[in-house]
Amino acid sequence: MPDPLRLRNIMKDSRLQDVLRLFISLAACFSAGFIGSIFTGDSVRSWYTLLLKPSFTPPPWLFAPVWFLLYILMGISAFLIWRKGIRNFQVKESLIIFVIQLFLNILWSYAFFGLKSSLYGLIAIVPLWTAILLTIINFYRVSRTASFLLIPYIIWVSYATVLNFAIYILNP
Repeated sequence: MPDPLRLRNIMKDSRLQDVLRLFISLAACFSAGFIGSIFTGDSVRSWYTLLLKPSFTPPPWLFAPVWFLLYILMGISAFLIWRKGIRNFQVKESLIIFVIQLFLNILWSYAFFGLKSSLYGLIAIVPLWTAILLTIINFYRVSRTASFLLIPYIIWVSYATVLNFAIYILNP
């Protein structure tokens, strides 16, 4: 018969590990957002305001809360995968693809806002969208819930892709 005290300590350790994993997952996503915002900040107040934009462009105040929510969903999603055990090959592969899409997320901010180029933004957003789709597919194999949490993210990036393309067309 298992020792109840030992079992309780193991459960406490796993809860502590889960809290740490969740914190790291959220921190990674918000760090990507913070790095992206370094490229975005000045351009949003200057270059971006001067661009011709399509009628379906959301109001500027909407971007921050949407991204905040998306980064929370992304962090929880990554946590649910990581929680399945990093020694599992599918978990490792899924998290590597997740990290790649985080990097591509930053790259898009740099390309579009940092370089002030809707063309470079368009070139960067296609691999980002692809990496998000691959992340969703890989996450689905490990945790359906984790993959479903990324659906709003790919929808928003799909919308951003169309918006980026429209801005490119309107501002040759």
